Amino acid sequence: MSDVQAQFSVLRQTADPAVAEAIAALIETGEDHQLNRINVLDFSKRTGLDEERVISGFLHASRLGLFELTWNVLCPGCGGVLDAHSTLKSLRHDDYNCALCAAGYEASVDEQVEVAFTVSPRVRRIAAHDPNTLPIWDYFKQVFWSSGIELNKESFESLTEEVVIDALELPAGEKAVLSLQLPAQFIIVFEPVTHSAQFIDVQGEPTKERQQLSLMYNNVHAPTGTTTMRPGPLRLSLDNQTGARVLPSVFIAADGLHHLLGKRKPFLTAKRMLTNQTFRDVYKADNLNIDQRLKITSLTFLFTDLKGSTALYERVGDLSAFDLVRAHFRALLEIISSEKGAVVKTIGDAVMATFMRPEHALAASFRMRSAMAALNAQRGTEDLIVKIGIHEGPCLAVMLNERQDYFGQTVNIAARVQSLSTSQEIHITGPVIDSPAVAALLEKEAIRPIQKQAALRGIADKIVVYEIP
Repeated sequence: MSDVQAQFSVLRQTADPAVAEAIAALIETGEDHQLNRINVLDFSKRTGLDEERVISGFLHASRLGLFELTWNVLCPGCGGVLDAHSTLKSLRHDDYNCALCAAGYEASVDEQVEVAFTVSPRVRRIAAHDPNTLPIWDYFKQVFWSSGIELNKESFESLTEEVVIDALELPAGEKAVLSLQLPAQFIIVFEPVTHSAQFIDVQGEPTKERQQLSLMYNNVHAPTGTTTMRPGPLRLSLDNQTGARVLPSVFIAADGLHHLLGKRKPFLTAKRMLTNQTFRDVYKADNLNIDQRLKITSLTFLFTDLKGSTALYERVGDLSAFDLVRAHFRALLEIISSEKGAVVKTIGDAVMATFMRPEHALAASFRMRSAMAALNAQRGTEDLIVKIGIHEGPCLAVMLNERQDYFGQTVNIAARVQSLSTSQEIHITGPVIDSPAVAALLEKEAIRPIQKQAALRGIADKIVVYEIP
């Protein structure tokens, strides 16, 4: 059996069988471009397979060496990949600049860092493994733009005809001259390999005199800035002093370009990956550096705690209580994972979990109550009473005790809100109940939340909370 066959054999045992077969078929029969920076949400949609199982399958496949996982920092304006990292540990807080959009960005893991998968060259060699050999527009589509840009052959060809004045491949150490006719529009000379741009503001009366502009590409200084010119002929001199091929392209910054870059589709974000249970399980020590702090604009936290666990141990004995508590943990952890959440940690008889969206946390909490009721019914007792609190807000993703964790006031409030529960009720905060999806879920369950003011330990002011009876 070959190494690849052995890897697939293991994948079929660790991942959903249907997902494993779909991955095997993709690697065997997919076109080269389909195996580069795979958008797993798009793959899920095309195959009709469950998103969470697809994400889990690709994570297992990546860990086995079938794929290379990359964390790509995206420009929110044009969707270009500003940097690609093989691990989240390499991600910087800021200092990401897009020359095409002439703007700098902080790498928000909420929406600006995509997680994509490329087939390993040891499994199958594809053109993107040698990006310097890709034709110019394949380079733009497969390397520069993210997997979230919606591109198909027909629309891309028609739009490039509208927005591209000229483009060329310029080998290392060579020079070239482009003779252009400048229209009375804003022009961008963009080079995706060095990620540099020169803007030309074309205005005024047309001229027949040939205008001159020289651009040099090197590894020290990328050409930037804006030059004002008149409509008419331009002699554009290009000098490539880098050690690699460059791809200078002259774009018209008009509606066609904005339309091309404005067509987006969902992609797997770093935020979603951090709240994925398979990722936490499979990539335990490969998340963040010890001194790294990643800002997350909004994340939903769910805390649970088992009421009266000390009395439970005294009442039924250590062995019976331990088995009961373990059954309670199994139920909670399975529910969290199936509702698109991830367990951050367990502390005694308590659980801290994260979810991408508040409705997933609330749905999980409803199932937790039902699961505890079922376990109690099996025993004919009311021993298992789980207190639950949910809050949403900004936080920091950090490494604590060799484990990915979260820090901030949002986490503190979520933990304190849980402590308000005295029985099987759930407590949620304003940001949670303000979610339209949460409101729809409460209406579907015919539940009327009870609003009240609560003083939380360690929180200066009282906050408004809602009890879900």
